[in-house]
Amino acid sequence: MQSGSQFIVAAKKVFIAAQLDPRFTARMANDARFALVEELAEAEVLVTRAHVRVTRAMLAAAPRLELIAQGTSGTDNIDAAAARERGIAIVSLPGENANAVAELVIGFMLMMTRTIPRYTEELRSGTFARDDCATRHELRYYRLGIVGLGEVGRRVARLAGAFGVRVSAYDPYIREFHGTTRVESLDALLASSDILTLHVPLTNETRHMIAAPQIARLPPGAFLINAARGEVLDQPAALAALAANHFGGLALDVFDPEPPPAPLPHDPRLVVTPHVAGCSHECKAAIGERLYEKIVGFYARTS
Repeated sequence: MQSGSQFIVAAKKVFIAAQLDPRFTARMANDARFALVEELAEAEVLVTRAHVRVTRAMLAAAPRLELIAQGTSGTDNIDAAAARERGIAIVSLPGENANAVAELVIGFMLMMTRTIPRYTEELRSGTFARDDCATRHELRYYRLGIVGLGEVGRRVARLAGAFGVRVSAYDPYIREFHGTTRVESLDALLASSDILTLHVPLTNETRHMIAAPQIARLPPGAFLINAARGEVLDQPAALAALAANHFGGLALDVFDPEPPPAPLPHDPRLVVTPHVAGCSHECKAAIGERLYEKIVGFYARTS
């Protein structure tokens, strides 16, 4: 048993339900305080990520469960009420993937505003068309609106600021806007944003917070990015706005449901990725390390 590990008498049984960095699994396997198991029914610790739906039924299949260790920031995939009823604790990793998400958001901004997907498709089909390239603007031309100024939103604001972008944000739950211009209402932010990016957790309040009425308030030709949760955006309404040319571009990393049940439109103004914004080599390694520390810390506190 490792030094300082006296808080556990018998090894806690750990069921890993999501793919994590192999170093996390190895570290758990080599720590005598824990034992990896292959059956959920045996587990005292459930290790998961956002794509795993931890339902009431799943919890019922784990009668010994004490702790859910979530390897992402959001926990909306977990039936928190069912966990509370059982006295099951939940730990998560707010902010660990913020840099990875923010970098992809900046990439989306560049792809859409400079019409990179369209140029790519044209060149692949043998068309070398550049006569209209001077109609594209640099990022500093645009007004960026951020909905939700948490860890990811703040990182997006800092990175966008390096390009000279004018950044505003709406978040009624924070006081410090870290140099970003504060906007007092969502409607005001929508009306003043050439690019809108969503960075809120999924709650009853934020579900479909951007739907057809909100989309209509964005300026014609605006760009919309969703790298938060699919349910935050009314996806059919957003796709309809793109088809009607109200949007200059739409970038989606998340969907409702996932994966999308039908083929997405073949439109170079639509940029899509399969919920990978928070996934990078560096992020995955950091998540594995921090999640291990969270699990150890939980039992150190409760011993």
